[in-house]
Amino acid sequence: MRRLFPVTEETAARTSEEPTSEDRPSEDRTPDEWSLDELAVAYAYPEPAPGGREPWLRANMVSTLDGAAQHGGRSQPISSDADMRIFGTLRGLADVVIVGAETVRQEGYRPARAREAFAQTRRAAGQTPAPAVAVVSASLDLDFSLPLFTSPLTPTILLTGAAAAPDRVATAEKAGVRVVVAGDGMGVDPARAVRALADLGLKRLLSEGGPRLLGQLIAADVLDELCLTVSPTLTAGDAQRIAGGPSVPVPKRFALTSLLEEAGYLFGRYRRT
Repeated sequence: MRRLFPVTEETAARTSEEPTSEDRPSEDRTPDEWSLDELAVAYAYPEPAPGGREPWLRANMVSTLDGAAQHGGRSQPISSDADMRIFGTLRGLADVVIVGAETVRQEGYRPARAREAFAQTRRAAGQTPAPAVAVVSASLDLDFSLPLFTSPLTPTILLTGAAAAPDRVATAEKAGVRVVVAGDGMGVDPARAVRALADLGLKRLLSEGGPRLLGQLIAADVLDELCLTVSPTLTAGDAQRIAGGPSVPVPKRFALTSLLEEAGYLFGRYRRT
């Protein structure tokens, strides 16, 4: 992996020189593969400045060159090993992973697992061994017998509206899910959901989609950062983009803060201006 932006003397030298003994890979690591520690530094959450935004909500998405966020209904076919390392790193840094109910169903979501590589960092930050998963759902049409709900290392959270069906809420709670009301009607208010998670002490927020949820976060103006993987693939077809739903009145402007590359995949970080 190499850093394309921002370019400094150090990063320029790193891409042009042979690895030092400290940089040489272990048996299960290729020469150009960054360690998880290096990725954790590259993707660290910003320290809250006095009067700055807290919590911090970032989204992580992957897109093909022609704008598809998935192929065959799933993101895995357009991903890569490097993309999955970054995916794991972002989870390792987060307090909570926010995901839409449809993505849970399509992607077969399981509980986030504890990873030894991030254990010390998470303990030092006062985090649980693994991030919680917060599922956004109005209908609560979910299979609460799945491991995501019955056996997570950190209890799964369900974000829903005040008008959610009481019997479905009861079923979720019986499975051990923490139900959090974040909307006055059937749906979830994104800004209220972010505040509710922060009130639970979860301030490093990571959204993994899907496109409909990301569109709602954008429209509500609560997204602070987008981590976008551009896959060097073309799929055509009618797959969704990374964000869906109604358009915003004025395009939201984000600034590029970091760009990495490996095997033709581009890994960008964009923050609100």
